[in-house]
Amino acid sequence: MENLKVGSDALFILLGAIMVLAMHAGFAFLELGTVRKKNQVNALVKILTDFAISTLAYFFIGYSIAYGVNFFSGADVLAQKNGYELVKFFFLLTFAAAIPAIVSGGIAERAKFNPQQAATFMLVGFVYPFFEGIAWNHRFGIQDWLNAAFGAEFHDFAGSVVVHAVGGWIGLAAVLLLGARRGRYNKEGRISAHPPSSIPFLALGAWILSVGWFGFNVMSAQEIGKISGLVAVNSLMAMVGGTLAALWLGKNDPGFAHNGPLAGLVAVCAGSDLMHPLGALIVGVVAGGLFVWMFTLTQNRWKIDDVLGVWPLHGLCGAWGGIAAGIFGTKALGGVGGVSFMSQLVGTLFGIGIALAGGFAVYGVLKKTVGIRLDAEEEFNGADLSIHKITATPERESGW
Repeated sequence: MENLKVGSDALFILLGAIMVLAMHAGFAFLELGTVRKKNQVNALVKILTDFAISTLAYFFIGYSIAYGVNFFSGADVLAQKNGYELVKFFFLLTFAAAIPAIVSGGIAERAKFNPQQAATFMLVGFVYPFFEGIAWNHRFGIQDWLNAAFGAEFHDFAGSVVVHAVGGWIGLAAVLLLGARRGRYNKEGRISAHPPSSIPFLALGAWILSVGWFGFNVMSAQEIGKISGLVAVNSLMAMVGGTLAALWLGKNDPGFAHNGPLAGLVAVCAGSDLMHPLGALIVGVVAGGLFVWMFTLTQNRWKIDDVLGVWPLHGLCGAWGGIAAGIFGTKALGGVGGVSFMSQLVGTLFGIGIALAGGFAVYGVLKKTVGIRLDAEEEFNGADLSIHKITATPERESGW
């Protein structure tokens, strides 16, 4: 029976890893459908290459920082429990690799290809696992301090803050350092719209992400005996809430409608194992509305050229999810309990601080040393030129 349990756990988390790996195709098609046609190849290659770089960074450096596991210490760690530690690495790698995939959408259409790969290695190797280890492995004593100060540890079941908020706030730092795409905002303050190149591809990306998210959330239990149907239903309710809120507030815009479910799913990750389904629905509704409101505000008023809206979607909705776990996870609002609002607030702010510091440090150094932005000709002709030279020069696209 013990061998059956060990094998079942290894298979369970492997299936989770495969489902989250498939989500990276969702990231790719979401970006592919949003950027202009001249940048589509760049978007596809960038996501794939980012994953490969992330694998090396996390295997050799990041996983050890977060969990203290060294795969080079002997054969025991490789063979024990049917290789469970190895497949756990694979599962958690797919989370870590979401960081550059998130950032990619914000910096699209004007970022140099090779410096972004260097940034990926640094972010996945050092910045992300530092906070991951704090939140999920009790590293550096932060969780013990929160428990002593506020009566509960910081709770993030599936990564609203650890993955999404961290990725979104790193993305904000990168976007601010890059600046807007040329021609996006003119001197009179008018906006030159760059409409999505393919709504079907954008929708396909959103659907792939939404389906894979049930592996992202449910398989975060990491053992088959800890699986919870509550996580699945809460994910569903938040997805639905985010969809309808974004559809209504976005006035039926298909871009908002297909990002709405993602906003809800981002927000519910942290407390999906604690909330009542009605609480998860409210969390999703707030997240969907928050995304539409803040995406419009950042693009139109603040002139922050975040192409896919990764800061509103992941950074802000992820932060909302971390805090919401401390509200709707309480027994007073139908939740399971065992959470503290203050621990959630402080833990969320701590994750944001690490993300901003790491994002500005990594992209700031690269900007000063090798540059992170395409030159005017490359940006005009398309970011695809940074990875291959055999391409036709497309006509400039403009208009809403």
